[in-house]
Amino acid sequence: MNKPVDLPIAAARFDEDSNCSANPTFDAVLDARLSRRGMLRGGLGGALAAAFGSLSLAACGGGDDDPAPAAPTAPTETLLGFTAVAKSVADAFTVPTGYTASVLIAVGDPLFAGVAAYKNDGTDTDYDKRCGEWHDGMEYFGLSAAGARDDASNTRALLGINHEWVTQAFLHPNGPTAAPRPAAEVDIETACMGVSVVEIAKGSNGKFAYVQGSPFNRRITTLTEIQMSGPARGHAKLKTRYSPDGTKTRGTINNCGTGKTPWGTLLTGEENWTNFFARNAGDNTLRTADENFALTRYGRAPGAAHAYAWNTVVSADDKYARWNTSVTGASTDGTDDYRHEINGQGWVTEIDPYNPTSVIKKRTTLGRMAHEGAAFSKPVVGQPLAVYMGDDARAEYIYKFVSTALWSAADANATDRMAVGDKYLDSGKLYAAKFNADGTGTWVELSLSNPAVANYTSYRFADEGDVLMHARIAADAAGATKMDRPEWSYTNPANGEVYITLTNNSNRRAAATGSQQPLDAANPRAYSDVYGGTTVQSGNVNGHIVRIKDTGANPAATGFSWDIYLFGAESDADPKLVNLSGLTADQDFSSPDGIVFSASTGLCWVQTDDGAFVDESNCMMLAAVPGQIGDGGPLTLTYGSTAVTTQMGKKPTPTTLKRFLVGPVDQEITGLAETPDGKVIFVNVQHPGGDTAAANIADPSKYTSHWPGNAGYGAGGATARPRSATVMIVKDNGGRIGT
Repeated sequence: MNKPVDLPIAAARFDEDSNCSANPTFDAVLDARLSRRGMLRGGLGGALAAAFGSLSLAACGGGDDDPAPAAPTAPTETLLGFTAVAKSVADAFTVPTGYTASVLIAVGDPLFAGVAAYKNDGTDTDYDKRCGEWHDGMEYFGLSAAGARDDASNTRALLGINHEWVTQAFLHPNGPTAAPRPAAEVDIETACMGVSVVEIAKGSNGKFAYVQGSPFNRRITTLTEIQMSGPARGHAKLKTRYSPDGTKTRGTINNCGTGKTPWGTLLTGEENWTNFFARNAGDNTLRTADENFALTRYGRAPGAAHAYAWNTVVSADDKYARWNTSVTGASTDGTDDYRHEINGQGWVTEIDPYNPTSVIKKRTTLGRMAHEGAAFSKPVVGQPLAVYMGDDARAEYIYKFVSTALWSAADANATDRMAVGDKYLDSGKLYAAKFNADGTGTWVELSLSNPAVANYTSYRFADEGDVLMHARIAADAAGATKMDRPEWSYTNPANGEVYITLTNNSNRRAAATGSQQPLDAANPRAYSDVYGGTTVQSGNVNGHIVRIKDTGANPAATGFSWDIYLFGAESDADPKLVNLSGLTADQDFSSPDGIVFSASTGLCWVQTDDGAFVDESNCMMLAAVPGQIGDGGPLTLTYGSTAVTTQMGKKPTPTTLKRFLVGPVDQEITGLAETPDGKVIFVNVQHPGGDTAAANIADPSKYTSHWPGNAGYGAGGATARPRSATVMIVKDNGGRIGT
């Protein structure tokens, strides 16, 4: 009973399907929504500048503005010992009884000294000095009392927070102006995206608050200068009017999933960047066949429009012209226009959060695609490092990068962290995954050393930098397995297995025709589901999660084993074809997106970004006790005359999978970070009220959400414009989260 995605920008986010290769496909979606209503009632004063109003709590005991209680006795812990949170469509953030949730920071909150409090009425500006919009992936970086890196700190830290898109309607007094767009509005939107680095500190009441004016605070936006690094640096296809030598670009865009390097830096994935580059209708006549093929493969056919029409600003400033990636100049190399500007986006970008003036670098060895997370293999001295990544679009691929350099323990604590990044992330091999029906697979190399890539006739790669810049095309050539929107990746610290969420695929069919993808062992489900009693959705509606383990636990291995950890489904769905994991009402979910393992408890947290189950529940987060590959067995599914056998993990039980929270209306739960002791976690609520029509901005009664204002946070009260926010969760008895 799943809801079709109807956000204007969501069509671009969810419906990209530019892979027309004949490669096999991989079907996957996991739906798990974070649910939780409890909110902070009070705030921290003194040097901590985050101000909190009175917030109502749901299933969370009392308020949290009381004096710090006496130290509790050590609680007895049982993993998943909490009572499951029920599904909910309320405009609230709900956590289990015995837990308290508090808003830590929201879009518009001032990061720097002298910046005014957020009015939340569409008149705010200076977003390059405020917390950004659409909070997404997030990482925790511990700080000592003296302000040095301290990975063990539970009281002071930096949060690196991604900002993926913007909800235009709420950023302007009357919503966005139609094209041609006013420069003042576009300046707000371009500043809202990117990354925020913000200091947080624990006060005398035992709660964290963010520190306005901290010297560590930093905003990286779509206009921040960033260096290109690795084999594609200086490439002919990166030359622009801004960077005639192809060594730099401006901004990081559509920042989705994250990764944390073993040396303490932030990796941010650029996901739906392709939608931010317009292309003129006749541009194909000015391009070579290879250029046209590549642009179309990445979703920019002639006539493609910018998602927010930033390119339509009437101005001589080329910060607006850069959003049109057409040939407009007379040069043969592109140094007088922005025909190559699109090639500067779609990378994994590395940021040192501890140094707010450090150079930021795009690591081109990790390939160019719609990046989600970046999960590292377990560092082992003398072995290379691997980074596992998903490309979030229908029929795209799972990737692995393997470093040339072998891991040295001394690099974990180096002070020049970006130099360590140069060592491990600028040289290595990129692979894409090919899944076999028997639960094995092969990592196929994406380089000119692979004859299938070197001799590909649809696109002729100029050099290795070109292969990385067009990793999707190289994966087509190499015969990788098409997947159902590979999202986040994360490594289980207990055994090194990599979990990758596959959110859904509306193009999967048992009897595929045209551009639809057929079933295979790794993509075994295709079915129809009714949303709201009338709307039929088809394909892999609810998604699943796959597990991968490199042969011999060797990150450089080109072989792997795999199975499907969980299938998303509604609890009352057909148990033979849909609810294959046997989910109950306390566990059912749809469209898994974020996935993070706790280094403290070992729990696996699954977050959902769904348009198929939200008639029954808002998006949510679940806690799971993970197993291991092979703990289940083969399963054969029969759809009419089509039979497919897959590899399925052990079905969950009430003691191994449980819903932990549910968020407010029209949002997704995404991003998770925790203190080293596991007693505080931070999660993000992205775009609450996102289905509100811009035409209704003058009438608050027509907003689909008022969170977190309706819970007492920030300006606006019960009828406030909704805001993306980071939420802090603690257990009332002082125990670890999820026990």
